[in-house]
Amino acid sequence: MNFSKKSLKLMSVIAGTMLMGSVFAGCGDEGSADEIKVGANFESTGNVANYGQATLDGFNLAIKEINDAGGVNGKKIKVVAADNKSEASEAVNAATKLISDDKVKVIVGPAVTANVIAESQVATDNKIPIIAPDATSPDVTVENGQVKPFVFRSCFIDPQQGSVMAKFAAEKLKAKTAVIYVDNSSDYSKSLGKVFKEKFEAAGGKVLMEEAFLAKDQDFKAALTKLKTANADVVFVPAYYEEVGKIVKQARELGFKQPFLGTDGWDDSKVADIAGADALNNTFFSTHYSDKDAEVKGFVDAFTKEYGHAPNVFAALGYDAGKMLADAIKRAGSDDPEKIREALEQTKDLKVGTGTITMDKHHNPIKQAVILENKNGDRVMVAKIMPDAE
Repeated sequence: MNFSKKSLKLMSVIAGTMLMGSVFAGCGDEGSADEIKVGANFESTGNVANYGQATLDGFNLAIKEINDAGGVNGKKIKVVAADNKSEASEAVNAATKLISDDKVKVIVGPAVTANVIAESQVATDNKIPIIAPDATSPDVTVENGQVKPFVFRSCFIDPQQGSVMAKFAAEKLKAKTAVIYVDNSSDYSKSLGKVFKEKFEAAGGKVLMEEAFLAKDQDFKAALTKLKTANADVVFVPAYYEEVGKIVKQARELGFKQPFLGTDGWDDSKVADIAGADALNNTFFSTHYSDKDAEVKGFVDAFTKEYGHAPNVFAALGYDAGKMLADAIKRAGSDDPEKIREALEQTKDLKVGTGTITMDKHHNPIKQAVILENKNGDRVMVAKIMPDAE
């Protein structure tokens, strides 16, 4: 997910990144010959610690399973964790330490977009691959039209969700018309609205009206009243749960009966607390996995046994990153970072916790999205949809 709107602005870290970009070899621990050292750069404290720690838990479970099965190429994987404190500048510091002092071969994390982008220059300068489990912004792996050679991810990207929800609306719900309501203060929301409109109309649908709000708005009824006059088949609201809950609640109070559609910003149980279970009926959103999916039962059971609670989506994506990493090291036949990078590029039909992934030319995994329906206080998986090929 792209959480850059949550006070995670990159701001002035660029200068610091340039200064620390080339990390000179020191006298740090090189590790033993029978282990492969990998870095885990996550938000274990700070304002998005819940995202970072859940992702780290999933990643650690994957590595534990791999090591318990004998490791990779006869070696165990040793995870060296660093807390970036949910700040971009600290993500740079953590990456610098992991590379120069700890001599890691790969870094997994951070969780959120701004922190990954901050870290990426240091890692690239030192030719250390990164796997970003949760950062969904296209800018993570591509800059000014150029693919970042050492940056990969285990989650799908924001535009794919717009494509998937347009396909779901047109093909599954048989919608012919739609209205779109976006958060004008969020690049995540605006880009998803744009992609949904493009793909929905390409499928033969028509977007009748578009309205916008701002994060932290409380009263949405004026815009919703306008949208209601369109009498569209579906309402697409690609936003975060805080606003989504209020929007859906107020829309139902105004008499909206249509399905509301969203994206992974809805994927938080708190949306039901805000909107109420009844108001959320007949709403659908895309996300990365469902813990009720029979295909991921093995992962869910293993995680629950290890940590005493069911995994959330961040834990699932962290687990995927661990499986991606081990697979790449195995196919590389080496812990050489450049060979691991090449192997990551060639990832194909790899079974991970959330399904099966193949890496595309932009270092983004080609993978299905899951569509969940909010129904009587529960979330029910109703579809798996592959985004259109770009």
